[in-house]
Amino acid sequence: MMKDKPLCNCGIFGIIGSKNSAINTYYGLHALQHRGQEAAGIVSSQKNQKGKVQFNVHKSFGHVSEVFNSQDLFETKLLGEAAIGHNRYSTTGSADSVKNIQPFVVTYRMGNLAVAHNGNLTNAKELRNYLVNEGAIFQTTSDTEVLLHLIARSKLKDQTQQIIEALNKIKGAFSLVILTDNKLFAARDILGFRPLCIGTLNGSYIVASETCALDINSANYLRDVNPGELVVIEKGINSTEEISSYKLENSNNQIKQCIFEYIYFSRPDSRIFGSNVDKIRRKLGKVLAENHPVHDKDDEKVIVISVPDSSNTAAIGFQSQLTKQGIPSRLEIGLIRSHYIGRTFITPNQKAREIGVKIKFNTVKGVLENKTIVLIDDSIVRGTTSKQLVRLLREANPKEIHLRISSPPIISPCYFGMDFPSKDELIAHKLDGDISRIKDYLDVDSLEYLTINEMLSAMIDHLQDHFCTACFSGNYPIPVNVGITKEIYEN
Repeated sequence: MMKDKPLCNCGIFGIIGSKNSAINTYYGLHALQHRGQEAAGIVSSQKNQKGKVQFNVHKSFGHVSEVFNSQDLFETKLLGEAAIGHNRYSTTGSADSVKNIQPFVVTYRMGNLAVAHNGNLTNAKELRNYLVNEGAIFQTTSDTEVLLHLIARSKLKDQTQQIIEALNKIKGAFSLVILTDNKLFAARDILGFRPLCIGTLNGSYIVASETCALDINSANYLRDVNPGELVVIEKGINSTEEISSYKLENSNNQIKQCIFEYIYFSRPDSRIFGSNVDKIRRKLGKVLAENHPVHDKDDEKVIVISVPDSSNTAAIGFQSQLTKQGIPSRLEIGLIRSHYIGRTFITPNQKAREIGVKIKFNTVKGVLENKTIVLIDDSIVRGTTSKQLVRLLREANPKEIHLRISSPPIISPCYFGMDFPSKDELIAHKLDGDISRIKDYLDVDSLEYLTINEMLSAMIDHLQDHFCTACFSGNYPIPVNVGITKEIYEN
């Protein structure tokens, strides 16, 4: 079945000052599994018997529990008091090459260097061509490797300054962790597209994409890495004041955080960009109900259901707001999702087309029969899964099906770390943004989305202009050479 959601970017994790650094990283990556499910990797740093620092690496294809399926890995190989890890969904680079699995590791004149990156570098093609012409030999097709070459080729003598110089040359979206022989670095791009936070655990320091990776380790949230900030953490420090902070070039007060992190990507129990994801999603649902309510034609209770799991919280907000507005309604579990499909599911015959969404979902018929249903979903990309879901719901004989989307129509691809289909595959683009035509295609009784302004009004605790909405508006916050960037994605 073709995926009909924007695919998650990547999850990153780093820790320094823990005797169980690789185990902490393993748990952190497990909590961040939703951000990347193709591959995972961990690099740990330890001193060998001669007192020299060595980096230990283990990475492979699969979920975290599949890649790190032996306790022996943590007892004999992934040793040391510092480690970084990465969950991968490929936005750039070939998905089927082991070489493209992060973290990437090199040894250069200043010692060992490893990097894990979440995002997408929009000028990677130009930098790569320049570096190749200068004699650099690339081992991967990933944009992240560009950063390693920039650091290694720097003429500066201080390693921190080498990293700052390299970061000032890359453009686009990046949240990243870098591990060296004695330091852990963390950085976000100047617009802050992707989330990154800092936590503490028994004297050690953690950097992670989301706070759920801190929670699983019983770590305490300290703060976010700021847009345009490089944080440097050294081994053996014992107070937050000893964390060094540097500001990247061209950093200003302009912020363009990815709004899809709140809509879909991040876990509802995480805190990103300074707010709880659950809180924002509930507000999205409330705003959706305020502006696009549904009534039962016979004044019976409207049944509100979600497309599990990413829409659960928005559905709670939607139904609570209907009640507040005096509209009879009830929140129900109308769709049951199977969590046991695995990364691949073989459909060996013509039945594949028919079984479609039934592989993943089934209806609770007693809840839906002869009822007016409001189906809450966070987004529609191609529309293929939504169409199959509606067909499945029709089999339960509801009175009506009304679809409400807690985001605007998606009209443009993302070039900042999400994998959307090409513009021609987006149903809102294909049908010229005509919601009535999308409604007819999906075979629902009504379809309504949030507008961009309505969506932004739900971003409580934030300034509305602090979000990137390019996938909904087509207005990219930084110049994008679509031809070059598209080529980077497809290589």
